[in-house]
Amino acid sequence: MMTTLFVSAQVALPEWVRGRGLAIFLTAFFGAMTLGSAVWGKVASIDGVSTALYLAAAGAAVGMAVTARWRLQTAAALDLTPSMHWRTPVFVHPIEDDQGPILITVEYVIDPKDIKPFLALVHEIGLERKRDGAYAWGVFEDTQVSGRIVETFLIQSLLELRHLRTRVTMADRLIEEQARAFVKQPVKVTFLVAPKRHRQKKKRKGSKRLAPQGTREPAPIG
Repeated sequence: MMTTLFVSAQVALPEWVRGRGLAIFLTAFFGAMTLGSAVWGKVASIDGVSTALYLAAAGAAVGMAVTARWRLQTAAALDLTPSMHWRTPVFVHPIEDDQGPILITVEYVIDPKDIKPFLALVHEIGLERKRDGAYAWGVFEDTQVSGRIVETFLIQSLLELRHLRTRVTMADRLIEEQARAFVKQPVKVTFLVAPKRHRQKKKRKGSKRLAPQGTREPAPIG
């Protein structure tokens, strides 16, 4: 059972997050084992070993019945390799890696009759965006232009945007292609970067130095 769980966890995780995902999985697994040992040890000390074993067996049977619909290795058929199909954005002015946040808008124009299946796919794309580092994700429908859908989300910095680009998998690309099959016009992607805030030092009153007595300040040249 442990081997099956460990292999399934590795298969279901993409490469860029596999180490962190396995760390969380192992923490939950061994934490549950430690807590379970303490609980069943307490039950065995109060009602006896036989009672603890019967209760554990009954709990395992109930757990298998409840979780029967969730199958392990469901991600084995998914291609989790990086797709690298996102184009690198070109900015007019140079932007530093730590500058941000960056607001990204994606505009779709679809047939109004396809709104429900399209939004279902867009919400799946939103889960992928948030998984890869986006936040404040949202989707909006234009009330003045029929069939115009705008997807918005924020990225912390330009460096995080580059990381997000490398985290998109081939499985994610298939979902994006399914959503774009409903699009009637080319998708418009816009990148809006928050400007830097330059703090200006306030001049203190009386900061101007006075010339010593008996001397003159040099006259300005020209």
